[in-house]
Amino acid sequence: MELSKDSIEALVKMMKKEMLLDIDPYSFVSPSAYDTAWLAMVPADSNQPCSMEPMFRVCLDWVLKNQTQEGFWGECDAHGNPTLESLPATLASVIALKKWNVGKENAEKGLAFIRANAEYLLAGHQNQFPRWFAIVFPGMIELARKTGLDLDFPHHLKGLLMDIFFEREQILESDKELAAGGAYPSLLSYLEVLPSLYAANEQEIMKNLSGDGSLFQSPSATACAFMATGNKDCLAYLQSLIEKCGNNGVPPTYPMDEELIKLGLANQLERLGLAEHFTQQIEEILTQVYQTYTKESSSEKSISVASVATQLQKDSLAFRLLRMHGYNISPRSLCWFLNDDEIVDHIEKNQEFFSSVMLNVYRATDVMFSGEYELEEARSFSRKVLEKVVSKGTGSDNDVFTKSSAFQRMMEEELSLPWVARLDHLEHRAWIEQNEMNALWPGKTCFHRYKYSAIAT
Repeated sequence: MELSKDSIEALVKMMKKEMLLDIDPYSFVSPSAYDTAWLAMVPADSNQPCSMEPMFRVCLDWVLKNQTQEGFWGECDAHGNPTLESLPATLASVIALKKWNVGKENAEKGLAFIRANAEYLLAGHQNQFPRWFAIVFPGMIELARKTGLDLDFPHHLKGLLMDIFFEREQILESDKELAAGGAYPSLLSYLEVLPSLYAANEQEIMKNLSGDGSLFQSPSATACAFMATGNKDCLAYLQSLIEKCGNNGVPPTYPMDEELIKLGLANQLERLGLAEHFTQQIEEILTQVYQTYTKESSSEKSISVASVATQLQKDSLAFRLLRMHGYNISPRSLCWFLNDDEIVDHIEKNQEFFSSVMLNVYRATDVMFSGEYELEEARSFSRKVLEKVVSKGTGSDNDVFTKSSAFQRMMEEELSLPWVARLDHLEHRAWIEQNEMNALWPGKTCFHRYKYSAIAT
């Protein structure tokens, strides 16, 4: 039976409504295998760690059902190949299975993946491992061995593993005082993998719990904190997380800024060249966001160092999209960070972590008007950071960014080709080809990515 034009339009309208308005924004964010596995490790009885039942069976079931055919858990690149993040995510998943004596074949397949691919994945980042990896991966190796897993790394790989362990010791030693002062990311946000020498005591854990019962909004760290303390606020946080996201795996951070997720979706649709088909939906998102920024304009932003990356990512997306759609938005909504010497210094010292955020700040300044000196300063600052990152990435075959060719190319093109000189259809194609970089913001062990199936619906 043929559908009438009105019927087709009604179906299209329903699909748009379901995509952008009526569904949970969290459904657009890919789950974290690493964090889901940590929740799967929590015993049903916190007073009996040797309990034979997991508290969050739904997380254990997710781990059992979400192993790739290649044997790993975690993020893959645009071509389906495992990333560095897959190593700790796979170890965490195997440990969870081992703890509850389930999924023996899954666990063996996961260990086989690690033995077969660790050398390749580690060699691609030799001498330049991301900070999070240098902390998390050694901790997961120690926990795996404590659990009784035989990792059996090749002998010639042991030197490289020793280098990673040594790098962790340097980070832990140098950051002890900084973490106490609130530097990001705090060592306690890695509680689940800290060696006993550095792990916080119960009093320190309680002191650092957020009002929602979490430890730095990290599901994995909070799961560890609950297992260590049995704290009821931690349990309430974990139960709320499971109620919200449990069936689909938990995100790397919770709660997440839902406005940021929606802004990211609007940006994604525009970068893909699909905006003309979602005009009303994008406008509704921007109207809601604009109301938020209008309310905030009368007061100064008070942002902790720990949340700078997330806030800047949101502000840069909001500023560019709102201006592109004709809204009157002040440069101060984006440039606030320039007035805080501590934040500026923090960004300069952590250029790798802030590179994707600075790329968005730089893009936002494309739409500045003549005489907006704050935006000129923001453009100059973000460009300086990006140039240093690009220079670092092209300087060594072993550099962490050399292997991330899509992101490297994206930064180089952004710096070399003026926005007004670009052709939209070529920009859309490039964005599709570089879709492994289409992320929201950097998390503890990965990027928070969109579910491509949701975008492609």
